[in-house]
Amino acid sequence: MRIRKALTALIVSALVLVGGIATTSPSTAAAPLTSPTWMANATVYEVNMRQYTQEGTFNAFSTHLDRLKSLGVKVLWFMPLQPISVKERKGTLGSYYSIADYKGINPEYGTAADFKALVDKAHGMGFKIVLDWVANHTGWDNAWVTQHPDWYTKDSKGNITWPPGTDWTDVADLNYASTAMRAAMIDSMKYWVDTYDIDGFRCDVAGGVPNDFWNTATQTLTAIKPLWMLAESMPGEVTIGTNFTSAYNWPLKDMFNGMKSGNTDSFSVSGEISRIASEYPKGNYPMNFITNHDENSWSGTEYTRLGGVPQAKAGAVISFTLPGAPLLYTGQEVGMNKMLKFFEKDQVDYPATPSPMTAFYKKLIELKTKSPALAVGAAAGSITEVNTNKLTATAYARVAGKAKVLVVVNLSGKSSSVKISWGKNAGSFYDYATNKKVTVAASQTVTLPAWGYKIYSTNVLTNK
Repeated sequence: MRIRKALTALIVSALVLVGGIATTSPSTAAAPLTSPTWMANATVYEVNMRQYTQEGTFNAFSTHLDRLKSLGVKVLWFMPLQPISVKERKGTLGSYYSIADYKGINPEYGTAADFKALVDKAHGMGFKIVLDWVANHTGWDNAWVTQHPDWYTKDSKGNITWPPGTDWTDVADLNYASTAMRAAMIDSMKYWVDTYDIDGFRCDVAGGVPNDFWNTATQTLTAIKPLWMLAESMPGEVTIGTNFTSAYNWPLKDMFNGMKSGNTDSFSVSGEISRIASEYPKGNYPMNFITNHDENSWSGTEYTRLGGVPQAKAGAVISFTLPGAPLLYTGQEVGMNKMLKFFEKDQVDYPATPSPMTAFYKKLIELKTKSPALAVGAAAGSITEVNTNKLTATAYARVAGKAKVLVVVNLSGKSSSVKISWGKNAGSFYDYATNKKVTVAASQTVTLPAWGYKIYSTNVLTNK
């Protein structure tokens, strides 16, 4: 949604008190959820259709597919594409997350045929398509409001209300005590899989919707085809491994934000490695990011939040090499350094000349794509923290069989000479910076510039 749901637990409690969430147990136990094999080494790319081009249409975006394929991303996550409610709208164009018709296409973006053509073209080029899904609330002029007012949460006076504990006055909160509404919601989700052959859902405010609904929805949808199910939530708010394959890695993003104030060190990274291992069952994983639509529009660009380009690069390296699926947001790959307006037209500024950030991300994506050691899901390898002589440097080894990726990052604003104990992970590698073969010793000292990094991989890369 527009702002991270840090108060999800409080909101859920409030909904229970007013009858907004059913507390009954699911009728059947959820089966284990398997991550699609195509997610193994994939990089996710979030598409903000409104701001992507001057036209803001499917057809205009389609002309960027070749560029994105060259970049190396595999999964295209589209922010909501349905019509946006006019009633109680915020700003001129309204929120993408105020859905007027779950089965409709926003006419600002084009027609249903245009979207189908875009999906077919993207599939033909090897992309997978993930749709943003808003199950927690609808727009005020959604037909459900007048046809089925009992499907919504009501206040003490009997009036339909917006989600408790939020300022989202442009949307009406759904009441999951209604079995009919649940069935209609699943039918709407199924429509997009059946009609457009989409490959997954990013579920908005997933923690505000009861788990037993997600149990049923996920089992119903994944019976059609393998889907990637991503929750905009923390793992404790949804059930990873049954309802969802992945959840947002907000704590890692918060750790990156600490770079600006100097509060990020090797202990911070160590804590994140341990947390990911404890919160995600085998075969499941977080989505890692340094920015997305919410962070960009409401909290600032990655350069503002993290402190600058060097910090953003250091954060991206960690995001791509820790366990998880990495995310790029619209414009991130060209070094966009502005906050996109959320309720208005505010096109991405594409530079007249190639941005150095494009080459930076292209190479990181190639590393992620080609390195079995960085895979997620059933193919995921191990991660081992590696000792250094500096609290301001983090080092770790990713290993899957004979494939290895060794990473060391300077987490300070000063150049640093770092001694690293690679131990049994030493051997013959390709230096990420030069693509040249090198020997990494069991004990090694490297000098890293402020926020600098070294990566060694058993896979040679072609990008410079």
